[in-house]
Amino acid sequence: MALTHGRAFRFGVVLSAATSRSEWIDKCRKAEDLGYDTIGVSDHLGKPAPFPAVVLAAEATTRPQLSTYVLNTNFYNPTLLGREVATTNLLTDGRLELGLGTGHIKAHFDAAGLTYPSAAARVDHLESVVAQLQQQPFFFDAGPQVVRRPRLLVGGRGDRVLQLAARYADIIGLSGAASNRPVEGHFPALGSAEMMAERVEYTRHALGDRIREVEFNVVAPVVAPTNELRATLDRLEYLAPSMSVDQRADVPGILAGTPLHIATKLHENRERFGITYTTVLEPSLEAMAPIIERLR
Repeated sequence: MALTHGRAFRFGVVLSAATSRSEWIDKCRKAEDLGYDTIGVSDHLGKPAPFPAVVLAAEATTRPQLSTYVLNTNFYNPTLLGREVATTNLLTDGRLELGLGTGHIKAHFDAAGLTYPSAAARVDHLESVVAQLQQQPFFFDAGPQVVRRPRLLVGGRGDRVLQLAARYADIIGLSGAASNRPVEGHFPALGSAEMMAERVEYTRHALGDRIREVEFNVVAPVVAPTNELRATLDRLEYLAPSMSVDQRADVPGILAGTPLHIATKLHENRERFGITYTTVLEPSLEAMAPIIERLR
C-alpha cells in the first residue's frame, strides 16, 4: 500500500561545523542554492549550539526550513525549552522545524556532568516535553505579527517513541537503526529493509487516519556517488556490519550508486516505506545535489 498520497520529496542537510560566522553563513547559503528544503543542526556536544545556529541560518537564507535535528530532550527543562522554541520560531519568521529525540550517546551526558538515564526514563522525559510543549502557549503568537507554530518532528525507533510521534508529530523520523547501541565512532548500525518495513507498518497502524497528515523522514549517513556499486557497498560495511552486500544495497538510508540509481532508490523508498523526506549530513552536501535536481 502506498503511504504517501502524492506527497512530494523533501531534502534536508545537517550542517555541523564552522570556524566563523561568515563560514556558517556561506554554508547555509550554499545549502539553499543547492536546493535543500531544510537546514538542520544537531544537538551534539562539540558541535554548534542548535538555537543560535538556526537563527543565523534563517538570517542568511530566505527559503529553507530551519531544523533542530534532533534535540536531546533530556538536556532540557520543558518550560525553558518552550521559551527557546518560541523565541527561535519568532526570529526565524515561523520557519522552525522542531526535531526532538531521546538522546542515546552516554558520552554526551558524561561530558555535560549529567546522569545517563535508562532508555525508559529518556522516553518518559521526551513524552513529558512533547506534552508540555503541546499545552504551553507559544506566547509570541498573540501579537500583531502572528507566527505559525513550528512543525514537530519526533525521531526514534522504539514502540513508545513511534506511538508518541503518531499522536503529535507532523514528521516522523524513522531512525533506520537496528538498535540504539552506537557503533564506536559511527552511527548505530543500520537495520535491514525488512526491519524498516516492520517499523513503518507499526507506525502506520498507530497513525490511523493521520497517515495523510504526516511525513516520514530518514537520515542517510553517507551519500556515495559511484559507478562501482558493489565495491562501495563493501566499503560501507561499517554502517550495517551484519549484512551481505545485497542486503546493504536495500537499506533505505544507504544511498550509493549513480545519481540515476540513487534517485530510483528514493522513488522505491517512497513507494515501499512512504519515506519522502531524506536528510543527509554535511559531508554529503554536494554529493546529494544532483539527486535533488533530478527529483524536482
